[in-house]
Amino acid sequence: MTTFYLNGVYRGKPENRYGIHTAINKQAVEQAVYLTKHGLTDDASADTKHHGGLERALHQYPLEHYAYWLSKYPSIAWQPPGMGENISSTGMTEHNVYIGDRYQWGDAIIEVSQPRSPCYKLNKRWDNDNISVDMQQSGYCGWLYRIIQPGQVSINEPLILQQRLAQALSVAETCRLFFTDPLNKQHLASLRQQTKLSASWLSKVEQRIATNKVENWQFRLHGVDNTLS
Repeated sequence: MTTFYLNGVYRGKPENRYGIHTAINKQAVEQAVYLTKHGLTDDASADTKHHGGLERALHQYPLEHYAYWLSKYPSIAWQPPGMGENISSTGMTEHNVYIGDRYQWGDAIIEVSQPRSPCYKLNKRWDNDNISVDMQQSGYCGWLYRIIQPGQVSINEPLILQQRLAQALSVAETCRLFFTDPLNKQHLASLRQQTKLSASWLSKVEQRIATNKVENWQFRLHGVDNTLS
């Protein structure tokens, strides 16, 4: 039985900060809290089109990655939940967490649905235009969960691995295949076989296969749409 203990649990509500409407600033939750199908009670997303929802209900980010960010940008006081995460952990990274992994957390059961897709709001939060691209290229994205069984959770309850699919890709490998050489047919075929990958990511895989084109990343990464004249 693989068990991981948490360093922090966080939630937040949308506010106007950093020149954007965002819920990236989250506060620690020390008491038990109910985890619904849409995420932690009293946690919310500012942009429900691109964040949150049933397949992006919870965001986990490894504590270890902040050492990387500190080495790249030493002028920033990096610490959780600086990436807007709901869960901070040690020992779980993109290399040992797999798409479709199911964990018991308190009374809840959660399932890994996709890597986090870095977006420009990280750049705004840290006043640095390179953060989103650096996150995508490094693969230090963290990951998202769908909620299989709602229930009471807390920082004092560990994540206990309950299920791993035989042909599952790690979050790290999923990031590599999706973001690196994104029209590679073997990459796309491997991603297509991940039935537990979120509908959003799978639809982009299918679109690439059908059109031999990559979706526009400019708005997500930089907040601009270069398809408009």
